[in-house]
Amino acid sequence: MTGPDYQRYSLAMVAIIVAVAVFFAGMGLLGLAAPAALVRPFRIELPSGEARTEVRAVYGGFGVAVAGLLIAAATNIGGIRQGAVVAIAIALTGMAFGRLVGRIFDRPTAFYPIWFYFWVELAAAALLWFAVS
Repeated sequence: MTGPDYQRYSLAMVAIIVAVAVFFAGMGLLGLAAPAALVRPFRIELPSGEARTEVRAVYGGFGVAVAGLLIAAATNIGGIRQGAVVAIAIALTGMAFGRLVGRIFDRPTAFYPIWFYFWVELAAAALLWFAVS
């Protein structure tokens, strides 16, 4: 593929990467600003500063870092696009897999939030795989 077709394809792939970055940025910023609100749908309570700090670190800091990595990948800084995008796709697949394990041991019954985020993670992983294939 060359010329205008390749340019449209490349632009679509970058748009996919940026869209997933926006998802992580939103999760990360919410995790930093309002950790209790982020985990409330999962019925997780954060009664202490230590608990809130943990959510800020794992959801907030990590989410913002992943968003930054994906933006760097979208611009292909240092030729990192393929490696970075594959790494995040694998991480998202692992997150979805963890929800399947939870299905075996914990039997969540409601679609939201567990299964909703399972499908979000799986879709984002698939889109990222598509973006670098």
